[in-house]
Amino acid sequence: MARNARGDLMIDIERQQQHTGIVHRLFQVLSYLVVFMAGILLGLLSSSGSFNQHFMSRAELFLSADHAGPRGVAPVGGCTIVEAEDCMSMGRFLSPKKVTHTMSDEELLWRGSMVPRKKEYPYKRVPKVAFLFLTRGPLPLLPLWERFFHGQRKDLYNIYIHAPPRYQLNVSRDSMFFGREIPSQDVEWGTVRLTDAERRLLSNALLDHSNERFVLLSESCIPVYNFPTVYEYLTSSDHSFVNIYDDPSGDGRGRYSPHMQPRITLEQWRKGSQWFEMDRDLAARIVGDTEYYDLFRKYCKPACYPDEHYIPTYLHIFHGPKSANRSLTYVDWSHGGPHPARFEAEMVTEKFVRSIRDNGTLCSYNSGVTSLCYLFARKFAPNALEPLLNLSFTLMEF
Repeated sequence: MARNARGDLMIDIERQQQHTGIVHRLFQVLSYLVVFMAGILLGLLSSSGSFNQHFMSRAELFLSADHAGPRGVAPVGGCTIVEAEDCMSMGRFLSPKKVTHTMSDEELLWRGSMVPRKKEYPYKRVPKVAFLFLTRGPLPLLPLWERFFHGQRKDLYNIYIHAPPRYQLNVSRDSMFFGREIPSQDVEWGTVRLTDAERRLLSNALLDHSNERFVLLSESCIPVYNFPTVYEYLTSSDHSFVNIYDDPSGDGRGRYSPHMQPRITLEQWRKGSQWFEMDRDLAARIVGDTEYYDLFRKYCKPACYPDEHYIPTYLHIFHGPKSANRSLTYVDWSHGGPHPARFEAEMVTEKFVRSIRDNGTLCSYNSGVTSLCYLFARKFAPNALEPLLNLSFTLMEF
């Protein structure tokens, strides 16, 4: 009996030792696997920046860019990694929070020219007016514009500024102009680069799907009516407002190049004011055009000025009935010469501003006529700011 008991005990001990050995070997194998997986994970983490950057750079063509991410989290392709879900959201696609991005002009124009085939909107769309400021640098009349926008619903308008690439607008963070400079390039007045800037402004504004009307303005432009009047006038119009006419003189037809034939003939050649206002459909068509714009890039060079001929000619050929054939920006050309009159401080009186608002003429509007023909005016000198501010509340009602 004692021998049998000792034998059984020895068998149990051997079994326990075998079991312990198996457990030990399994532990070693698991340890090796953990170390191996940790190495793989570290490798993936070390390369995730380039992977995410590649992935998001492709998605960036469809999604708005936002360079400002949470502190400590690097932005990748316009959205931070932790914001990936928000970046892909419908809200971000429809209405970009910021205007900065890393798209090239070619990518931007392609993106801006996109038009949904489905007419119904999957959300409640409130039409906005996009105010496009094409500037040489500072906005000397900025306080007047800030007063114009003050207190208005932010879902009714957007502001876009094309300034020189190295210029940064100096405004407070609570200004509606803060952070509204789009990625820009140098502009040379009188060349196709000026029209490039106009198309760049339109394309950036088209990224917000609620922008319905687009107004081109300069640093010397002012509003002559308050925001509610401007908004109602634009969003209720059946037409765009682009000045288009046939000028038989050397400053009109004399700028035409026969190299543009057969796509553009001399009979189709048109001239007009640079300061347009147009609806979303026309804006998308203009930024989506390559064939005709390339002709202007090649053959419309000083003393041919693309900003005076490209849009009027293109619309005349394809979309003439869509325009009211007039500009909403008052300019005084009565003095002759290549540049309009410049309004200094001493000229800015109540009588003068009222003469722009109520100029005694009638103009077409939808199916009728109206005496309200100009919503904006230029060119106002920087020293005109103070008298304009003095008149804004009593006369212009803002």
